[in-house]
Amino acid sequence: MNMEKKDLPNPRIAALLSFVFNGLGQIYNGEIKKGLFLIFLSGVSLLTLIIGAIFIFYFIKSLPPISFLIWGVSLFFFGLIGMIIIGIYSISDAYNKAKKILEEYERNT
Repeated sequence: MNMEKKDLPNPRIAALLSFVFNGLGQIYNGEIKKGLFLIFLSGVSLLTLIIGAIFIFYFIKSLPPISFLIWGVSLFFFGLIGMIIIGIYSISDAYNKAKKILEEYERNT
């Protein structure tokens, strides 16, 4: 493969893209499937968080059984923790992969 250095991914840009939206840094690095999978996982985590927030709001507004509050808080925090873990992984993975691509290019030239 005949690549020039300017065509290679920049680790800082990869990390920034993953910070803005999980998975974009992986797509920028050429890891399309991994990026799409991280976007999917982020969506599931966000949906879980939103459903939890709806349960909590419903409990506060109309005072149904306490189980609504327990489910709401549980879902909210599972979604939040999932988003944090996926975000940290996505940023660090995108940065490290771009750095590895650059190191391999420099080693081969």
